[in-house]
Amino acid sequence: MARTYRTLDDHLKAKLADRDRARGYLQLAIEEFEEDGDMEAFLTALRSVAQAQGGIAHLAEQSGLSRQHLYKALSEHGNPQLGTLSRILRGLGYRIRLEEAAPGLQGA
Repeated sequence: MARTYRTLDDHLKAKLADRDRARGYLQLAIEEFEEDGDMEAFLTALRSVAQAQGGIAHLAEQSGLSRQHLYKALSEHGNPQLGTLSRILRGLGYRIRLEEAAPGLQGA
């Protein structure tokens, strides 16, 4: 009997369909962005969650942003404004929140 294998993308998509896992994944992506400033990696994580939770067309409907705008904002070279990120996150059912930085991280 031949075994069937899932691709890494399929595996990730299945895991990120779970809202709690997706939230944890995005939280980790934000924390890593704070450390290394790698916007491309953060946008990749955001795009992966969007695809797992209904796709870009669904996100466009939920966020009120056009699909073209979303593809551009979430591309490798995207540089979305804070308002766009907020609408994307709200479209996914999340929001941006502020919390106090740990001592010693101010101005870093």
